[in-house]
Amino acid sequence: MRSPGTRQAATEARRAQIASAAIAVLAERGYAETTFEAICEHAGLSSKRLITYHFSSKDRLFEAVVQQVVADAATFMRPALEAARGARAQLEAFIRSNIAFVARHPGHVRAVQQIAFNQAPVGGQERDAAIARLVALFADGQRTGAFRTFDCTVMGAALRASIDTMAERVIDGLDPDVCASELFELFDRATRAEP
Repeated sequence: MRSPGTRQAATEARRAQIASAAIAVLAERGYAETTFEAICEHAGLSSKRLITYHFSSKDRLFEAVVQQVVADAATFMRPALEAARGARAQLEAFIRSNIAFVARHPGHVRAVQQIAFNQAPVGGQERDAAIARLVALFADGQRTGAFRTFDCTVMGAALRASIDTMAERVIDGLDPDVCASELFELFDRATRAEP
């Protein structure tokens, strides 16, 4: 008999397998064709009951997809953010590592876009949390004098929207380094304490 810890690990592994398969199917086939059957086929599962056992609805599965993408992005970006010292360096690291994630994980981005474009009622908490992290970065920069006075929520939402808008262009072949450099230049000029 398996211990509760082993069962929980197996459950989490199965949920992650299903979410990864959903990411791939969303990216390859689009929202309308992302059925439980298509996900089963991609994941090599014997029955869609394995999905409904772990996710009570398609919306719950798509919530897990968004959470997985956010977690993968955070893991990818963490080393650059931890190495950056000072608010301006943090801003640059955030922009460059986020654009690099987009370039290296286009399927993740396309999956979230499919969910958002089809107005699935998921992802709001993650979007709000992403903006809140940027608000904290900007507020810290204002406290230390690196950034001028501005509304941190407006600036955070503008930066998040800019990266999200550029994601499709990066996936379609825009040089990610050029994109990141331009975005950093734009937001550095918009936020820095000295003109």
